[in-house]
Amino acid sequence: MDDKDYKELLDTLPSEPGVYKFRDREGKLIYVGKAKNIKKRVSSYFNREHEVNKTTVMVKTAVSLEFTIVDSEQDALLLENNLIKAFLPRYNVLLKDGKTYPFICIKKENFPRVFYTRKLIKDGSEYFGPYTSMGRVHVLLETIKMLFQLRTCSLSLVPKNIEKKKFKVCLEYHIGNCKGPCEALQTEDDYNQTIQQIRNLLKGHLKPVNDFLTDEMQVLSENYEFEKANLIKQKLDLLKDYQSNSTVVNADINNVDVFAFVEDETTAFVNYMKVVNGSVIQTKTIELHKKIEEEKEDLLQLAITELREQFASESNEIIVPFLIPTPSEKIKITVPQIGDKKKLLELAEKNVSYYKLNLALNAPAKTSPSERILKQLKEDFRLKDTPFHIECFDNSNFQGSYPVASMVVFKNAKASKKDYRQFNIKTVEGPDDFSSMEEIVFRRYKRMIDENQTLPQLVIIDGGKGQLSAAVTSIEKLGLKGKMAICGIAKRLEEIYFPDDSLPLYINKKSESLKLIQQIRNEAHRFAITFHRNKRSKGAIKTGLSDISGVGKATAEKLLKHFHSIEKIKHADTKEIISLVGKSKASKVHAYFNSEKL
Repeated sequence: MDDKDYKELLDTLPSEPGVYKFRDREGKLIYVGKAKNIKKRVSSYFNREHEVNKTTVMVKTAVSLEFTIVDSEQDALLLENNLIKAFLPRYNVLLKDGKTYPFICIKKENFPRVFYTRKLIKDGSEYFGPYTSMGRVHVLLETIKMLFQLRTCSLSLVPKNIEKKKFKVCLEYHIGNCKGPCEALQTEDDYNQTIQQIRNLLKGHLKPVNDFLTDEMQVLSENYEFEKANLIKQKLDLLKDYQSNSTVVNADINNVDVFAFVEDETTAFVNYMKVVNGSVIQTKTIELHKKIEEEKEDLLQLAITELREQFASESNEIIVPFLIPTPSEKIKITVPQIGDKKKLLELAEKNVSYYKLNLALNAPAKTSPSERILKQLKEDFRLKDTPFHIECFDNSNFQGSYPVASMVVFKNAKASKKDYRQFNIKTVEGPDDFSSMEEIVFRRYKRMIDENQTLPQLVIIDGGKGQLSAAVTSIEKLGLKGKMAICGIAKRLEEIYFPDDSLPLYINKKSESLKLIQQIRNEAHRFAITFHRNKRSKGAIKTGLSDISGVGKATAEKLLKHFHSIEKIKHADTKEIISLVGKSKASKVHAYFNSEKL
């Protein structure tokens, strides 16, 4: 979207709360945002430079903008959240939450069962959760089982089945875990009173549960049923223990949501705690993966909306680490500085810290591309050590003249040009590549031994079995056999040869390790050819052009650079030589080679 389009658009935008949507050329939704003032918020994308490059890219990618006006900022927040989850726009924050969490279900049926499930079925049943810890679920269900007598069977206990006496009580009745509603030994009203206390327990409202059990104990005592009353007293003690273990701060802090917020460059983490009567009854941490610039207040608002919706929270107070706009006029925003609410916030922040630490401990180690390639090379070549230091040798000569050699060095899979070396062949006469290779390998590693330098993990010889054998001869003379791996690479079929192995190794053509070896071999070849051409040019100047009176070194180099050889200069067109060095020097060159005047 260019400036002209933006200026025309700005005049049409309302200064009201709502949601705005950027679309690309194909009409695809790429970003959704909410705003208290749509005109002011959209203007900010075009009126300043953005620290995050993705924001700039998003603005340039967008070709159209749509907006929807709503009654309040809270409505805008809810609409934004729903649109993000429905369309997953490319540049929006990603709410990372791939888990299926357990719930405790009170089934909609006669004499409801209570059990845990990971599936929410819209059949009128009640679901409490989600719980992020199965341990928490088991504790709650075990507490319910010890406090109350419930059926665990899946019988259809509709009135007509009970009246027809279709069922018989089971072992659960005989051991005192069930009151036998299947044989009408317990009324549905009595059973539903128990279910109501289970609802209170799951919501964290422990006082009504305590009052219910106390009243029941009192009735039993008045009827002189002291043994049963004592069982109720034991249940009250159990409830007291459960409450003391659940309460983390003052029990007077009732029905609040606590949100801790931590962020880095790419991700924000938000921990949610549901607190009832000083007890944390629900908790969850989510990640928000940033795509473009987002204010921390906006990120926290988005997370709060998502989490309160997930947990169906109706708390009228939200505890947060910094001030944010209130989601609703009925909700109080608290940023505690001291006291029990501050302790709750610190507990939530500690949860975030442990969550991040756990992520770091369980995250796979990040491997750089070079480490990955070298690891693959180690596996392909069956090496003992990872080849962080590789050296490659190549020979070059022209019809047996000017024999030279080169060595290139790669460290951590990258060229280390400061370590490159060039060799003039000193002890070999004529075109003998094998002897030349034997000489330079010996000279290289003899010097490294003398200077106490660290040897490479892998040595590559640009050539087949013959040149590899020559190099191995020098390695053995120096007593370095087994101290570094050595191989040869044949030029045509990319065959890899190793000492004492007559069969070549063939590596997958798409392998990154083969591509690295080819890169190293090609670099060694290029370096050798360059050295050889320079030496040959200097030799040609010395043996041919330098004998011509009036033709200096600079002129000779210019001619050789253009024609590449003395032979081509001899047969070159006179006009072409004149265009390079002028008529006077061209005349002298032509006369020298052709014994003719221009």
